[in-house]
Amino acid sequence: MRLKYGLNPQQAWAEATTADGSPLPFSVLNGTPSVINLLDALQGWQLVTAVSEALGLVAAASMKHVSPAGVAVAGELDDATLATFGSGSTTSEVAAAYIRARDCDPRSSYGDMVALSHPVDLPAARLLARVVSDGVIAPGYEPGVAEILARKKRGAFLVLAMDPGYRPGEREARDVFGVRITQDSDPLRISGETFPALSADAILGLLTVRHTTSNSVAYVQDGRTIGIGAGQQSRVDSVRLAGEKADRWRLRRHPRIAGAQFPAGMSLQQQVNARMALVEGQLAADLPIEPLSPGEAEKWLAAAPPCTLVSDGYLPFRDNVDVAAQHSVGCIVEGGGSRRSGEVDEACREHGIEVVRTGLRLFHH
Repeated sequence: MRLKYGLNPQQAWAEATTADGSPLPFSVLNGTPSVINLLDALQGWQLVTAVSEALGLVAAASMKHVSPAGVAVAGELDDATLATFGSGSTTSEVAAAYIRARDCDPRSSYGDMVALSHPVDLPAARLLARVVSDGVIAPGYEPGVAEILARKKRGAFLVLAMDPGYRPGEREARDVFGVRITQDSDPLRISGETFPALSADAILGLLTVRHTTSNSVAYVQDGRTIGIGAGQQSRVDSVRLAGEKADRWRLRRHPRIAGAQFPAGMSLQQQVNARMALVEGQLAADLPIEPLSPGEAEKWLAAAPPCTLVSDGYLPFRDNVDVAAQHSVGCIVEGGGSRRSGEVDEACREHGIEVVRTGLRLFHH
């Protein structure tokens, strides 16, 4: 398949083929994919199908630059989420899963690639029609839905239908600077059956970081990520970055922020950006809404319920725990094996944080 262009527009020639020459496992119902579109779509598809199979629920991911900005399963929509996305009583499980995923970091999800584990229905299509996204990949579309989506972006919105029965080969390859690197595909299955001691949030977190550029961590609460730190050379920076995002997610639930009234004609994304400014203590342009003061933010965050932090590799130093403790983490799930695991354990005891070791490394590049 000829693609729109490569990673950048100046890379004019690009195509997608299967390794064995068989037909591609997806069909393009609308739009023309670029390389980044396909990287996001195929990475997101692997993630949501793994989550759905592991937890038995509809799953969604908001993908940006080959890492998720948010991942979630279908579940309850709280008042803050409803205020942000304005979803009505016709919300389906597919729509709810995506709303929860996009709500993790709605500023970063601007222009995302949407990955859904189940067919797109009318409520999900109506939701996608209102948010700024580049495309969607799903195993199917209810009648008339693809036509609704095809009207987005002046007809350029990418609509991909994935073959749910497709399974890749046992090996995968990548060309780098003229050198082909081949390795076994990762055969590890992560689910409640293979890891019965892990909570559903821990499993969701493991699958999230498995498909996130390393070093990565995810803060997870009630079946959705609330902060993801990706691609940091220092793990503690990933912990800090994800923690700051989790705090912004919590602060958007403050009554003054969730209940903020915006002028008619203000777009959904403009409202998202305004709420972000308010929780960061900044005045939102032309809005008579007082931002949260440092004291108000600190008081609200102090009452936040604990969440689970999941890391794609072991925590090398106790500073990771010290930072996590500042962001209402109650449980840490990590691979283990650090020479300083004793110091990590001591830090967890000091902060009252449970630590669970999986013996796994889930690096992704």
